[in-house]
Amino acid sequence: MVILGIDPGYAIVGYGVIRYEKNRFSVIDYGAITTEAKTAFNQRLHIIFNDMIALIEKYKPEAMAIEKLFYNTNAKTVIDVAQARGVIMLAAQLNGVDAFEYTPLQVKQAVVGYGRAEKKQVMDMTRRILRLEQIPKPDDAADALALLSLGPLHLAAGAADPRLRHRPAHRADGPGPGQWSPCRSSAEAARHRSGARFQRTSHADG
Repeated sequence: MVILGIDPGYAIVGYGVIRYEKNRFSVIDYGAITTEAKTAFNQRLHIIFNDMIALIEKYKPEAMAIEKLFYNTNAKTVIDVAQARGVIMLAAQLNGVDAFEYTPLQVKQAVVGYGRAEKKQVMDMTRRILRLEQIPKPDDAADALALLSLGPLHLAAGAADPRLRHRPAHRADGPGPGQWSPCRSSAEAARHRSGARFQRTSHADG
């Protein structure tokens, strides 16, 4: 199965794509969707949505892991990221891709074993887990891959079990380390055609 990882944002959306089969997983691709600061915000959201559709149509993931929004002292930043995250989730929903959410704390805990690990530690451990020669760039792509290195076994099991698709999106306190929390998906996929604007850094299967 193919799994898509997303680090949400409105200036840069990091993404990673892995294939999981026969108890092994390999990196297919990673990169970032970018929007220019001078572009009107509603147009930036449109670009993100169209490019997410293009990513999903190209790689046809069966599930998506996305970072859960966390509190930031800058309210405007939180609101803007939330809007971008919304169109990302919508793109997945329209294409019947189940979305699984993780907080930054859960990512650190699962990947490094320590919830307050530094970003450099998370990136290096992600590189080791995914057997990459170097830490992926940009950092947003590395963050997206970190979500996927949590444990594709759990994600594969969740996506393969239709019963999980009808459970609540997540508990009030969120899923624990090693647990995947599926969101509801639409029964019918809606296809959209758009030119790809995402900047891709190719990585051959390993």
